[in-house]
Amino acid sequence: MPAAAGRAALLIGALDIVNGVAPRFRTSRISEIAGILPGSVTTLAETASLLVGILLIMLAHALRRRKTRAWRAVVVLLPLGAVLEALRWRHPLAASVSLLLFGVLLLSRAEFYALPDPRSRWRALGNLVVLGAFDLVIGWVLVAAHARDVAGRLGPGERLRQVVLGLAGVEGPVGYASAHAAALVSSSLAGLGALTAVTTIHLALRPERPAAALTPGDERRLRAMLDQWGGQDSLGYFALRRDKSVIFSPSGKAAVTYRVVAGVMLASGDPLGDAEAWPGAIRRFLEEAGRHAWIPAVIGCGESGGEAWTREGGLDALELGDEAVVEVAGFALEGRAMRNVRQMVRRVERLGYTCHVRRVGDLTEAERDRIHAAAVSWRGTTAERGFSMALGRFGDPADAGCVVVTAHGPEQASSPAAGSGSGETTGEIRAVLHFVPWGRDGLSLDLMRRDRRADPGLNEFLIVKALEAAPELGVTRVSLNFAVFRAALDRRERLGAGPVSRAWRGVLVFLSRWFQIDSLYRFNAKFRPAWEPRFLVFPASRDLPRIGVAALMAEAFLTPPRVRFGSIPLRSRR
Repeated sequence: MPAAAGRAALLIGALDIVNGVAPRFRTSRISEIAGILPGSVTTLAETASLLVGILLIMLAHALRRRKTRAWRAVVVLLPLGAVLEALRWRHPLAASVSLLLFGVLLLSRAEFYALPDPRSRWRALGNLVVLGAFDLVIGWVLVAAHARDVAGRLGPGERLRQVVLGLAGVEGPVGYASAHAAALVSSSLAGLGALTAVTTIHLALRPERPAAALTPGDERRLRAMLDQWGGQDSLGYFALRRDKSVIFSPSGKAAVTYRVVAGVMLASGDPLGDAEAWPGAIRRFLEEAGRHAWIPAVIGCGESGGEAWTREGGLDALELGDEAVVEVAGFALEGRAMRNVRQMVRRVERLGYTCHVRRVGDLTEAERDRIHAAAVSWRGTTAERGFSMALGRFGDPADAGCVVVTAHGPEQASSPAAGSGSGETTGEIRAVLHFVPWGRDGLSLDLMRRDRRADPGLNEFLIVKALEAAPELGVTRVSLNFAVFRAALDRRERLGAGPVSRAWRGVLVFLSRWFQIDSLYRFNAKFRPAWEPRFLVFPASRDLPRIGVAALMAEAFLTPPRVRFGSIPLRSRR
């Protein structure tokens, strides 16, 4: 019902707009009532019908998403539109359709239960741009539809000025021979401009949405869960991103962290905490998604988490790729399979690079600032990417257990010897790795950046040094990068790979120009890891495109433009 009602509202709104801007498409009763009512009243009726149509179109999507406020607004607009249509048309068909939809909406009130989405003031800018462009198009068509009533020749420049000035409520350069046409065009344009201004001001001045953020109390509870159960999932520590919200199970022993993006309630990794309490957290997550009519989805969960989500929520799962996990005890540079990595590491060492592996808590404030500045300067995008497998910060005192690995250039010496150490380094930083804890005995890669002017092989050098220093840190396993669709990329190298596998591999290689799909897989494979599958959990196949867009936005592969007023950025950068 909500989907059908949304489509009907969209259709009625479009017809109202067409009838409002193109008088030749209808047989009007205006001439019959013009002698009874003042001309301003009839003009107001036609203008109001146009505005009702625009509002119905704006509300149609929210109506499809079961939004309560959209239902309330539409049940007010439909009778108003029906009255206006009854005055303007000889045949009451349009009014009847509006009243029919009105009755259906009243009977199906219970299906429109969704609470409003959290919004930001970015919606004000989007409303101004989109609705402003819409106004220009409708205004142009409206002026063109009444070109026969113009006294004199009407060129494109005069039409555009008439529309722009009319939207601002100012009389334009076009003179109309008919007083009714002049009043209709001017009042319609002024109404469109007023509608855009009022909705934009409302969105700009409404209270700022409660941004997705962990409170200090929530963070303490999550850290307590990680201390006890953090070894279950290598992505568990990334739940501490402070731009996420959290839902706890009724017992308080499990939690799911998430962010709402484009109407998708997006979680990542497995639920935190006691696995026996996961079902309670999952049910609360799904209940919250249902209350707001959000699409629930999980990216990057493991097999245990995926089974819990599909069992408790009736969701479906799709293998998204594989995580590379290296067991420290079994890692060695010897052997033919490690020849390429061994040669790159030896070459970097001969060039004079040094490496330091330390806990973040052992760094001085000056070192933290140097490493952070270097990592930011090497970032290839304006936005910090990451959501499911990135912490989004460096050097926070609360993250003292994280591990940082730095490479220092051969042109300058550093005080401690290569390897792990706590002394302050003085050489120029040329590459950085940052790992977050994975339980008590593991590390999970968070950040990997290097100076593009430095010699190749630095990333391999740092990973090898981190694995070699791992026993001193009490680390037995290290999670590296995530390889998207790794199985498809690996299968094309096997005997008997068919045309479908080769074609799919070709698509992935093509997409690697932007998303580093193939290159990350090849890089991870150098270290002979164990591959742990990761899954995407979703309600239905029809939701996958929207979930994909939301995931790209959450990971900052799709970002809105940065807008500044003076020196104050409207969109903060972490």
